[in-house]
Amino acid sequence: MRIQILGAGKMGSFFADVLSFEHETAIFDYNPEKLRFTYNCIRMSDVKEIADFQPEILINAATVQYTIEAFKQTLPYVPQSCIISDIASVKTGLKAFYENEGRPFVSTHPMFGPTFANLGNLSSENAIIISESSHLGKVFFRDLYNSLKLNIFEYTFKEHDETVAYSLSIPFASTLVFASVMKHQEAPGTTFKKHMDIARGLMSEDDYLLTEILFNPHTPEQLGLIRKELANLLRIIEAKDSTAMKDFLHEVRQKIS
Repeated sequence: MRIQILGAGKMGSFFADVLSFEHETAIFDYNPEKLRFTYNCIRMSDVKEIADFQPEILINAATVQYTIEAFKQTLPYVPQSCIISDIASVKTGLKAFYENEGRPFVSTHPMFGPTFANLGNLSSENAIIISESSHLGKVFFRDLYNSLKLNIFEYTFKEHDETVAYSLSIPFASTLVFASVMKHQEAPGTTFKKHMDIARGLMSEDDYLLTEILFNPHTPEQLGLIRKELANLLRIIEAKDSTAMKDFLHEVRQKIS
């Protein structure tokens, strides 16, 4: 199968590496320097080359800020029968875009990234496939993600956004608040160092990605829960209420067990 990848960033290069051993794979990026470390695939820096390649599946791995724009720039050179896809963690505007295009599509979200995941062993990582996607597109990505030993879930676009608000917005916001009050520690403890490692990894991500995830319309509701529990914990600490603290800790242990 001929597979065209848009974007030679971390995820685009990862998909090129994974797919190029079993498929005829091409990767496009306007910046030729980003293509230097790709191998075993056709490298393109001129969008017109896509027309000659005639891809059967197009995987848009452009930065989330440019996902729809990347589609608009390349689709004139892509066969109408080609299945178009994205792997964006933020699906804002994509449902309407696909409906307007009228092409076969598949939208997925591999819920891991090169920053934290062990790309050599993804058995503990997850991926979401959007249920509104075309059948053949879903079959392709389900086979691919199964080969990577990912745990696969199928959600609608709406369910995906709700899940992302819970699974990403809460830890992102918590980490940002933690990091925003930090100061240099001469002798940090183990827990502090682990939190700092997470914070540094998070802050290495693209600003637009972090912003869009936090601007998910479902995020305020989730952050409201954090504010409520933080206020509750503050009251317990200020009152030095040992019984209430014991109950609070017991409830937390129950939720994470």
